[in-house]
Amino acid sequence: MAGRRSSTRDEYRRAVETYVAAGGDESVQRVITAAQSLNRKLDQWYARQLVDLDLTAGEWGVIAGIARAGEPLTPGYLAELTSVAPSSMTHRLDRLAERGLVERTPDAENRTRVLVGLTDAGWRTFSSVIRSSNVVESDVLQDLSDRERDELARLLEIVILRLDHIGD
Repeated sequence: MAGRRSSTRDEYRRAVETYVAAGGDESVQRVITAAQSLNRKLDQWYARQLVDLDLTAGEWGVIAGIARAGEPLTPGYLAELTSVAPSSMTHRLDRLAERGLVERTPDAENRTRVLVGLTDAGWRTFSSVIRSSNVVESDVLQDLSDRERDELARLLEIVILRLDHIGD
């Protein structure tokens, strides 16, 4: 494990040095490279977790999107939310419905629309994934105090907000 950590640190250092040599500011490149590395590593862990549950990342996106919305959503909105074609969303919803994780119901306000919501099994799946992820995420952050976690979150939120306004 130590050899792997050293290799990861060396890879990070080389990446930063390469970006700096190409004209990037070192402090900026350290932050961006670290954020990209963290994101990549977490994505790899989440992907393994989903494989264990026989879910694709796209299917998870549907489950998480409905859960975050707190209410059933239209297939069209889910397709937009997860950046897929409506036909791809139909296939995802079919598979999730076959597994009993989502249900389609007619929209009471517009009978031409269908709404997709989580079933009890879908909500249990969402909760299970979140609890399992929280164990790993907590482990990743264990060396930071609560105050440091709050500060890290605050700083990242500032960066995200800035990205949202670039080009406005």
